[in-house]
Amino acid sequence: MRLPFLFVTRARGSVLRLQLRQFLSPVPALWKPQSSAALRFTSTQLSKEDRSFYITTPIFYVNASPHLGHLYSAVIADCLHRYKVLQGFNSKFATGTDEHGLKIQQAAEAAGKDPLTFCTDVSERFKHLFSSCSISYSDYIRTTQQRHRQAVEHFWSVLQNKGLIYKGSYEGWYSTQDESFLMPSQVGDALDSSGKEIKVSLESGHKVEWMKEENYMFRLSAFRTQLLDWLTGNPQAVQPERFHQAVLQWLQEDLPDLSVSRQRSRLQWGIPVPGDAEQTIYVWLDALVNYLTVAGYPDKHDQWWHVAHHVIGKDILKFHAIYWPAFLLGAGLPLPQVIHVHSHWTVEGRKMSKSLGNVVDPLERSQMFTTDGMRYFLLRQGVPDSDCDYTDDKVIKVLNAELTDSLGGLLNRCTAPALNPAQIYPSFCPQSFPKERGGRAVVEDYHMLDAVKGLPAVVEMHYESLNVYKALEAISACVRQTNGFVQRHTPWKLDTRDSKDQRWLDTIVHVSLECLRIYGTLLQPIVPEISDRLLSRLGVQPNERSWAALNFLPRYGGTDCPFEGRALGSDSGVLFSRLESQKGDKHKPKKAKKSANLK
Repeated sequence: MRLPFLFVTRARGSVLRLQLRQFLSPVPALWKPQSSAALRFTSTQLSKEDRSFYITTPIFYVNASPHLGHLYSAVIADCLHRYKVLQGFNSKFATGTDEHGLKIQQAAEAAGKDPLTFCTDVSERFKHLFSSCSISYSDYIRTTQQRHRQAVEHFWSVLQNKGLIYKGSYEGWYSTQDESFLMPSQVGDALDSSGKEIKVSLESGHKVEWMKEENYMFRLSAFRTQLLDWLTGNPQAVQPERFHQAVLQWLQEDLPDLSVSRQRSRLQWGIPVPGDAEQTIYVWLDALVNYLTVAGYPDKHDQWWHVAHHVIGKDILKFHAIYWPAFLLGAGLPLPQVIHVHSHWTVEGRKMSKSLGNVVDPLERSQMFTTDGMRYFLLRQGVPDSDCDYTDDKVIKVLNAELTDSLGGLLNRCTAPALNPAQIYPSFCPQSFPKERGGRAVVEDYHMLDAVKGLPAVVEMHYESLNVYKALEAISACVRQTNGFVQRHTPWKLDTRDSKDQRWLDTIVHVSLECLRIYGTLLQPIVPEISDRLLSRLGVQPNERSWAALNFLPRYGGTDCPFEGRALGSDSGVLFSRLESQKGDKHKPKKAKKSANLK
C-alpha cells in the first residue's frame, strides 16, 4: 500500500483557492454521523462469548520483490494469529498483494508483460516467501481478483448514494512513483542526473509533475469530529501510544476532501468507477477495501468485521487511522478494533535502499539462519515504536545465545541419558521441594517457580499489545533462571545409589522439564518448528499444547501431573544448530554435536 497526500481541490467551475477552507465541503443530507456511544461500541465492545478474531497485514505493492520489512509485518500478524488459535479463538488471518496503479501499469510495459502477468509473477514471490517462513495465513487476497472488484464497486456505490462522493477537479503536484499528490509545502527543488532542475517530493525524493484533472472527491472534511471522538474514546485504538498521539495531532487541523479517482486516460490499470467509464478508482481506496473483501463484504462480513485488527508500518499510519476510518464511518461500518503500528528496519544504521545496495533479502536470510531463526530475531529485536537495526552478526549472536546455548542447552541437559537414563518424565518429590521451606530447594528456586508460574500472564499481556520483544525478554529471563537452577544443584554429582539423592535428581529434572514445557508452549507463535521439536521431545501431545494446558508444576500444588512417568519423545538432535560467522560460509547452521559435558 502507498500513503496518499492531500491536495488542492476546487468544485466544478469554481476559482482555485489555496486557503484550507476551500477544501471543506458541506455534510450531505443523505448521511448522518454516528453518535460517540455508537463509535465506542463498534470499536471496543465485544460479546464475551464471541471467539472470532480477524487479523490483517497491509497488502503489499507488487512494484518490487519482498524485503525485510514485508516479512516483519507478516511475522507480527502471524504471531498474533497463532497466539489467538492457541487460546481457542476462531481466527482469520489475511495477507496479499496490492496490484493496481499507474506505477504497475508502467512497470509492466517496461518489462514487456501485460499487467496481470506482471502482477502474478511478483505476487507469487510474496506467496513463496510467506510459505517458506511459516506464515499461516488463511486468506491471500489479490486486488485483481473478481471478488475484490465486486466489493470495491459496492463500497463505492454506498458512499456515493449517501452523498459522500462528488465530482470535482484538482490540480497539484503528483508523484508517479509514490502514486500520490502533494501540497506545495511537500515539494522542493532538485537536479536530475543530467543537471536539469526538477521538482521532487521532500519525503521520498521522487520526481513530481504538475497535474490538473477532473475526478471524484470524498468528503473527508465531514469526519474530523467523529474521528476525534473515536480516538479519544478508544485510547487503545492505535498502538503504540506514540502513534495514537500522532494521529490526534494530525486531527487538530481541518481535513481537506480527498480525490478518490483518476482519469481513465491516465490510469487504465485499475477498477473503473461504477457508472463512469471515464474514471478509475484511485488505487489506495481500492486497496483498503481488501480488508472487507476477505471478511465477506458486502453480504457475509459481520462475523469478522467487528473483530478486525490491522498490522501496518508507520509510513501508512495516516492512511489507516484517518482515511480508512472515515470511509468506514461513511459506509456505516464498524471501525477496526485495533490498528497495530510498527516501525522500520535499518541496516547497519542506514535506511535500506537499492542505491546503497543494502536491501536485505528475507528469503535468502531465512535460508541462512533458518525460518524460525529469522522469525525469532525479528520479533526479539523488533520494537514497535522505534526503528530497529539489522546486521547478520547481530542475528548470529542473538540466536546462538538464546536458542542454541540457553534454551537448547537446557533441553539437552535434562534429556541427556547421563541424567535421565530411563528417558522418562521423572517423578516429583514433595519432600525434596516442599511448598513450605525445609527440603533441598533454596530460596532462589522458589523465586524461579514464582517467575515461571506467572510467565503465561506476562507473555499474554505482551502478545496482546504486540510488544512481542518484551514477551521474549521475559521467557529468556526464565530460561536463564532454570539453567541456573540446574547448575546450582549439579545433579550430575548426586549419588543415584542413595534413594534421597535419586528422588532429588528426579525432582530437579521434573521441574526443569515442566519449565521447558511452559517455554515450548508459549513460544509456539514465534518459532513453531522449534517449539514442536521441543514439545515432541518432552512427549507432549498435540492436544496438550494449548493455552489452557499451561498448568505449571501441578505436583507442587498437590495435584496429579499427566506427564509424570511418561516416556520422552524421540531424540531428533540439537534444538537449534549453532551459527558460524566466518566469512564466505554464508552463515549456514553448523551441525553441532550434543555435548556429553553436562556442566
